Amino acid sequence: MTHVYLVAAEPSGDLLASEVIEAIRSKSPETRIHGIGGEEMAAAGVQSPFDVSELSVLGILEGVKIYKRVLELADQAVNDIISKNPDVVGLVDSWGFMIRVAERLRKRAPHIRLVKIVGPQVWAMRPGRAKSLARAVDHLVCIHAFETPFYEPLNLPVTVMGNPALSRGHVGDRDAGRAALGLSGDDKVLLVLPGSRRSEIDQVAPVLEEASRRVKDALPDIRVVFHPSPTMRSYMADAFPNLEHWAQVSPVEADRYDIMACADYALACSGTVTSELALQSTPFLVGYHTGWVTWAIARFLLFKPTHITLLNIAADDTEVVPEFVQTKLKAGPIAATAQAMLTDPEARQSQIEAQKKALSRMGESKLDSAVIAAGVLLEMA
Repeated sequence: MTHVYLVAAEPSGDLLASEVIEAIRSKSPETRIHGIGGEEMAAAGVQSPFDVSELSVLGILEGVKIYKRVLELADQAVNDIISKNPDVVGLVDSWGFMIRVAERLRKRAPHIRLVKIVGPQVWAMRPGRAKSLARAVDHLVCIHAFETPFYEPLNLPVTVMGNPALSRGHVGDRDAGRAALGLSGDDKVLLVLPGSRRSEIDQVAPVLEEASRRVKDALPDIRVVFHPSPTMRSYMADAFPNLEHWAQVSPVEADRYDIMACADYALACSGTVTSELALQSTPFLVGYHTGWVTWAIARFLLFKPTHITLLNIAADDTEVVPEFVQTKLKAGPIAATAQAMLTDPEARQSQIEAQKKALSRMGESKLDSAVIAAGVLLEMA
C-alpha cells in the first residue's frame, strides 16, 4: 500500500497540503497519509504529532531568534517520519525549515523519496539555494515555469503546478459577499486583509487599521470590512478589541472569495492574498513591514526586483499595485491612496485591467495545482 507523508509549517503551506491530501484520496483512496501541519491538514483528517505554529515567523532576524527551536522541531519531524517509514515525503513551502528536514532525512533515511512542493524564490534572491535543494530532494514541484532553468544544470526533475492561489480560487459572487455582510449593492466597501501571521498582525495590521479608520473619517458612508485569516481571528480580536465599534469583521462562515469580490477597494498585507484579490478583479494596495536587519539584508544583498508583489514583478517590475513597504508603510499615504481610488471609478477600472494583464503573465492556469502535486507524490511513491 502506498504511504505518503506531508509536512507543512505555515498557514499557506498547510492549506496547500490539505488540498494535496484530498487530491491524493481522490486519485488513490487506499493510500495511507500521515503528516505534520496545522488546522487545515487536521480538518482533512491528518493530525500533526506536534504544534508547528511557532514556525510561522516573518524575516531573517526573527528566524534567527527561534533557530534552536527550528532545529529541534526539524529533528522531531524527522524522527516521526522515520517511525512512520513512508514511501515519499512532500515538504510544502517554508524553505528554512524544510531544507533542514530534507537534509536530515537524506542522511538518516536515504531510501525515502523527497519532493519539495513550492521552491525557494531563486529567481528573486539566493540562486545558490537551487544547488542545496538539488542535493537534498528527488523532485521539485514549483509554481512558475520560469523557475525550471535554475534546476536544469543540476539534473533535478521539476514539475510546474501553477499558482495554487489561482487554481484553487473561484470567481466570487459579489452579491453573496454583500449579503453575508448585510450590505446593499450600493454600499462602497473598503476591505482590509491584515495578514496570516502573528508578526504581520503586530507590524502591518496596525497601520492598515489606522489607514482604514482615516478613510472612514473622511468618507463616513464607506463600509470598512476586516477579513482575518482563520488562524489569526482570535489573535486579531485580542489585538484590536474596539475594531467592531466602527468596522465589520467578516463572518467565519463567509466565502473568502465572495468577500473579496464584493469590495470596491482593498488594503492587503503582502502575500498569496494579492493574487487572490487580482483574480476577483478587486483593485488594492499592498502594505508590508519586517525587521530592519531582515529588510537590510534582503533589499541590499539578496532581493533582485524593485517590487515585492508578484503581480508587479510579473508586470516587468512596475507598480501595477501600489506598494507601501517598510519606511513607506504609513497610515497617511495609504489612506490618501485608498480614498482617491474609492472616489475614482475610472482609476479603479484601470488598475483592474492592469492586474488582469499581470495575472495572464503569471500563467493563470486551468490546471489544479494540488492535483498536479498529488500526482507527482503518487508517482514518486
